[in-house]
Amino acid sequence: MNVDQRPIVVFGGTGHYGCRIVSKLLDKQEKVRVLSRDSRKARRLLGENVDILEGDVTRRERIVQSLAGVKAIIICLSAMNRKLIRKMKSIERDAVLMILDEAQKARIDRLVYVSGYDLREDLLRELKMVKFGEIKLEIEKRIKSSRFDWTIIGAAPSFELFFSFINNDTMSVPGGGKNPIPTVSPEDIGEITAQAVLRTDLSGRRFRVTGPEALSFPEAVERISTIINREIKYRVIPLIIVKIAAVLTLPFHPFIRFIYWSVKLLNNFPADLATKVPEDHQHLLATFDYTPITFDMEIRNRFLKE
Repeated sequence: MNVDQRPIVVFGGTGHYGCRIVSKLLDKQEKVRVLSRDSRKARRLLGENVDILEGDVTRRERIVQSLAGVKAIIICLSAMNRKLIRKMKSIERDAVLMILDEAQKARIDRLVYVSGYDLREDLLRELKMVKFGEIKLEIEKRIKSSRFDWTIIGAAPSFELFFSFINNDTMSVPGGGKNPIPTVSPEDIGEITAQAVLRTDLSGRRFRVTGPEALSFPEAVERISTIINREIKYRVIPLIIVKIAAVLTLPFHPFIRFIYWSVKLLNNFPADLATKVPEDHQHLLATFDYTPITFDMEIRNRFLKE
């Protein structure tokens, strides 16, 4: 039974992972507060049982209001879409730093931060794309040096990553995507994050949150074809095409540049991390109480659901 009836505030609660986190907290009879620029949209996504405060997360006064009387914070902010990409620094960095500052002033201890799966500054430097991960690297360093009772969720890419490259029964992948990568169900991210924020024994710990296996794009397309009993073709798009598009569009819109960095990183995903995916997954099963959703289950749910 939930004795402490103070709410948990989820920053980024309407996002791809955030809305699942909110849902899982509600399932646990927790009170949840979400700060959203569009309260009507948030209400449609999250339902009637969420305390929705309308406002911009980049405004300090709204952050202060959202933190009033809460027992814990989950930060799951992302600006990785066409509409918000120009505001990435103000949303993912500046707003998060303000949240940390104001939470300390409000004497809020428990903090869960949803970050990238694994941040390797040396790899980003080698690929000449430090800017792609520098914000999360900075935020993690700030959190780790703070007095918060913190836990960091290193979230693998969603299963949606594989499906997003399929169009007209063809998976077209820039660079080929031949390196195995970890992926995870958004539902699992939601459940693990919801459990983590309520736990008292996870302070100072960082988890790589993944499904049970690492898959390359060619392996994923073969798996999909086998399960749905229909051929999904696999096509390689030269990565240079995306790079050229990123350069040409940069003066007008930076979104393609971030897409290019994303697929470049996927095509260079470290083999040692991919090899550790089953071990990382077993660690999650030993630490959290949940039944994971596998890639095969997600395929059936998407393509074979009656």
